[in-house]
Amino acid sequence: MSLFRSDPRSQEARPDGRRRLPPGQRLTDGWPVLHYGNIPKIDLSEWRLHIFGLVEEEKVLTWEEFNALPQTNSLSDIHCVTTWSKFDNHWDGVRFIDLQALVKVKPEAGHVVFHSYGGYTTNVPLPELQGPENMLVHTHNGEPLTPEHGWPLRGLVPNLYFWKSAKWIRGIEFVAQDRPGFWEMYGYHMHGDPWTEERYG
Repeated sequence: MSLFRSDPRSQEARPDGRRRLPPGQRLTDGWPVLHYGNIPKIDLSEWRLHIFGLVEEEKVLTWEEFNALPQTNSLSDIHCVTTWSKFDNHWDGVRFIDLQALVKVKPEAGHVVFHSYGGYTTNVPLPELQGPENMLVHTHNGEPLTPEHGWPLRGLVPNLYFWKSAKWIRGIEFVAQDRPGFWEMYGYHMHGDPWTEERYG
């Protein structure tokens, strides 16, 4: 039985008029596991989220402090650069804009670099992160994330290819100039829009 399937929802349009399924993508019922290197071993008692860079006041949050922030949920589709898409994902976590508000970002900040346990990084333009769909999430479809999918916390930037939704998040850095993250240094696109197939630079 194929992992991929035909689904009438793939012909639906998004509110912005673009087709729900981006070009070159196939729907899957599963959630393929893709990452570079080993899954990091993380102790929640030592876990920290650092928010730093071009901000008025840097913040360091413990796991308890992160979970004490206003929690929200969202529904979104996700699209991997390796051509699979998964529709109707339910997420729980904290909106990026609520985290941003904690540190008073300086006007010269134009991009964000997400830092992960294990050394992975990825870059996202700051304007891309202002919608409520962009979050740091700990729960998928009512269950805590599994380690292979980024437990305890991963990014969620559903309007870009899913490599931008970094797993095992430990830091948010605000920077003035765009700078490549891990996969971007190996030729992946600096932006990563699925609807214009910005797969590789």
